Amino acid sequence: MIIFPPAFIEHEQMKPPQAFRAMYDWGFASPSGEGKGTLAVLVDQSNGKTVIELHALSERLVLLEGDSDSGYRIQIPRNKIDERAASLGSLPIPFLPELKDADGLAKLLTEGTGPGVKASRKDANGPRQLRWDGKDERGESCTVWLKRTRFEAMAVAEK
Repeated sequence: MIIFPPAFIEHEQMKPPQAFRAMYDWGFASPSGEGKGTLAVLVDQSNGKTVIELHALSERLVLLEGDSDSGYRIQIPRNKIDERAASLGSLPIPFLPELKDADGLAKLLTEGTGPGVKASRKDANGPRQLRWDGKDERGESCTVWLKRTRFEAMAVAEK
């Protein structure tokens, strides 16, 4: 029988932070309408850097950018939203389950974990397809589908 010290076990279970870029085709349906487009995401867990761009019909619907040190900014021109916050969880991010931070976004996209999220067709980079059943900004039920079309691992930024 081999006994490992707790520090060794803890070290083995911790995943190193990762940084990646990914592109998704997305679609949604709710009682108030439906739509589809593309979602571009950049996440660097080492410093919380996050960039999300949501496009539909050649129009940028959402731009979210920032990091854990300087905070985050979301712009939703259609709804005249331009807000800043210290954390991702404080911002009104449409079409995604509630995210606390860049780690939550990374887990959603690379592990398929999150409230109301179902993942399918996984590969070495995580789920290729995600489905989220939740509520939109009006409190109405909505379903969002993501299908990954591109994934690129990046070097983690030095602090």
